[in-house]
Amino acid sequence: MTDVQTQAPVKTGLYIGGTARDTAETTAIADPGKKGTIVGHAAAASTQDVADAVAAAKAAFPAWSALTPQERAAQMAAAIDGVAAFRDEDAAILSQENGKVRFEAWVDALVFEIRWGLALSLADQVAESHVLEPIPGAIATRTTVRHQALGVVTVIVPFNWPIAILGAAVPHALLAGNAVIVKPPLTAPLATARFIQRIAEKLPAGVLNVVTGADANMTALIQNEDVAKVCFTGSVGGGKRMMEMASKTLTRVTLELGGNDAAVILEDAIIDDTHLDRLYAAIYDTTGQICMNAKRVYVHRSRMDEVVDGLSARLEKAKLGYGLDADTTMGPLHSPVQKAFVDELIEEAKAAGADVREFGELPGGDLAGGNFVRPTLVVNADPNLRVVTFEQFGPVIPIMPFDTEAEAVTMANDTWGGLCGSVWTASPEAADRVGTQLVCGYVWVNDHGAPRLDLRAPFGGRKQSGMGREQGIEGVRAFQDSHSISHLDAAVLAGMAH
Repeated sequence: MTDVQTQAPVKTGLYIGGTARDTAETTAIADPGKKGTIVGHAAAASTQDVADAVAAAKAAFPAWSALTPQERAAQMAAAIDGVAAFRDEDAAILSQENGKVRFEAWVDALVFEIRWGLALSLADQVAESHVLEPIPGAIATRTTVRHQALGVVTVIVPFNWPIAILGAAVPHALLAGNAVIVKPPLTAPLATARFIQRIAEKLPAGVLNVVTGADANMTALIQNEDVAKVCFTGSVGGGKRMMEMASKTLTRVTLELGGNDAAVILEDAIIDDTHLDRLYAAIYDTTGQICMNAKRVYVHRSRMDEVVDGLSARLEKAKLGYGLDADTTMGPLHSPVQKAFVDELIEEAKAAGADVREFGELPGGDLAGGNFVRPTLVVNADPNLRVVTFEQFGPVIPIMPFDTEAEAVTMANDTWGGLCGSVWTASPEAADRVGTQLVCGYVWVNDHGAPRLDLRAPFGGRKQSGMGREQGIEGVRAFQDSHSISHLDAAVLAGMAH
């Protein structure tokens, strides 16, 4: 990674049916670290632009789906070749429009590339079929069960890790034989639009399209009889709106809606620098704005001081600042609205008499109006406080004691979401015993968070954290339907007639 600064302003367009397209209207993209600063301008698609994107994808689908998975994989491998050359430039743009530190922005595109490669490794499994043999005296048919692509798929991603999150869905949808429309985040679309367009330009026209703009003009990406599926990552409220809109045309949905993930630290946990570093990253990476970050920490009462002291020592070294500055370890929150919400959670905890500990210094100068929040611990938090019951999506974490494993499991599961969780223990048996009781889609042992996510494994939530799975062959199957062809077996049929 080199120290690349961008030349402002950045400008991005649409990419529809193999052609770049400018729009009369554009959206100004704000810098969350420097109030009043504009990073660039993104095309603002009209309803006609969106309709054209759907039509282009629909037109491209028959020829793309007619290829073998191996043929699609070969074209996809060629399409992503060379994108790494732009990673430094993309990272600088994403850091400025998102707010996170430049290294995380750099990793964003890297994760996409890794996920793309892992998806292509599944090519030989995509078209696998199985045969159901006749059962004499009962079933006189031989049935072959295969998988078919759905058609046009829309993938909508949020601001926090937009390129990486696309990597959990776009390559799987394409490999399965679908044509895809990507909708980058409204408030941070620049790096994502540039990145995806580079890949789309190397695929057949209409197979991969990019539209940016106001949500009001995007209805046809969801509520449309020509769109077979929507894959949405965002808030619970956003997911509910997706389901409501999709219900009008029975468009399928995969929803990844964040979580209120619990880290459970058992009595025998190894609490050394290595594990404390992992826990710290699990909480504060991307200034707390990752769906799978730890949002609640439950610690055996005998180990509370070690955990609190260990996290405090790391927070004392936190350097709040601009994402492109080399010494910054924690950037601003992405939006003023989110900053106001997190500030409110912290003030509410203080007013309730909680043990609230804030760290770091808010930056001044041209960063004084940025969306910065001091990283915070809420020790022995009342379980009814919103800092416990809500997804904070910011640099604040409640830490609460427990006395028994059963109590820890009950508290961890007492929440609206079920995306991820973690168990910290020296005992593999205890890890499995507790981990299998956590009601969520993915559990880490002695770690937590995106850096250690197995990108081969199916990923998704339970309860209000969403539905459906991404990644792995399960992620490919999410963009396919089963298809059965049944032949009568004359001999078995004759035997049943007698």
